[in-house]
Amino acid sequence: MIKLDTLENQASMIYIGIGSNLGNRKLNIEKAKFFLYKNRIRFIKVSKYYETPSWPDPKKPKFLNIVLKVSCNFNPIDLLKICKSIEIKLGRKKNIKNSPRTCDIDIVDFRGKISNKSINLPHKLMHKRNFVLFPLFEIEKQWLHPNLNICIKKLIFSLSNKEIRSIKQI
Repeated sequence: MIKLDTLENQASMIYIGIGSNLGNRKLNIEKAKFFLYKNRIRFIKVSKYYETPSWPDPKKPKFLNIVLKVSCNFNPIDLLKICKSIEIKLGRKKNIKNSPRTCDIDIVDFRGKISNKSINLPHKLMHKRNFVLFPLFEIEKQWLHPNLNICIKKLIFSLSNKEIRSIKQI
């Protein structure tokens, strides 16, 4: 059973995923963290690094990913603008969907809000992605999907065996 205070705490938190599969992946992620911090986004918890095959084409370079638990005074749209500007600053180019990139920053969950108008909250595919679920579980074991109302453990167990075996903590 999840305690009410845990859900209330989750509802005030923001979770951001950062990934990279081009260049010095770890350095790219550290630079993204630096720029987030410079934009007054405060880190509460930071996951370890997780490496996964590129999706949907595992022949492309492997991804390195982390998830951050943060706080800030921005609304979701302004936070998204900051994230996109950091991606560009770190060399991300508009390319074919799911192509390799130096930096990818996603808002995974913004204070439990549900929206699909100008921004998809929570991130629309996060519940199917091992590279989001494993680092998120590391930093927030009681996390509950705001839209699906499913705990993170069940989301992880719903992944295929291949997806579970293909992720490696660095």
